[in-house]
Amino acid sequence: MSEVRISAEPRTDFGKGGARRTRRAGKVPAVVYGHGEKPRHISLPSLEFAAVLRKGGLNQLIEVEVSDGSRELVIPKDVQRDALKDDIIHADLLIVRRGETITTDVYISWTGEVEKGGLVVHEIDSLSIEAEATIIPESIEVDLEGLAVGSQRTAGEVALPEGVVLLTDPDAVLASVTVPRAEAAAEESEEESEGEEAAE
Repeated sequence: MSEVRISAEPRTDFGKGGARRTRRAGKVPAVVYGHGEKPRHISLPSLEFAAVLRKGGLNQLIEVEVSDGSRELVIPKDVQRDALKDDIIHADLLIVRRGETITTDVYISWTGEVEKGGLVVHEIDSLSIEAEATIIPESIEVDLEGLAVGSQRTAGEVALPEGVVLLTDPDAVLASVTVPRAEAAAEESEEESEGEEAAE
């Protein structure tokens, strides 16, 4: 995943009141930490940071340029949102180094149509992986094309990009194909009727 650059400012106004004032100013309070560095409190432009996350998700590689002249390469480790407005209210940013291998979760992108009449049941929506920080994929494609009723797709069957190692249990079921409930109920009803007729 390509990195994006975003400007930030040092933050000296702490506590709930300080965080509220930061948000009222159109900025997101954030903490940059990792690699033994002392945690740094910064503020990010709300609209720009939200746009970055919409495009790249929580595995987006970000170069933070602080107004004091310092720079850090980070990925969002935790993003808190307002339960009602869905606005970002705080972010934890983890420092990463080029060439460093990290562990993270990547969302699954589902593709393909299953066998006609089948209903897809998604069991897992993300995979745990290990990869070099600069090649973490935005999502991992899982192809369900032609999957038959009664079949399932497991984590171990997924083709991963080069350099990406699967940490999720290979036997973990990602999706299965079943008969829609109404059809299954109708089939059961038919079987019961046939059984009653045979008994008579």
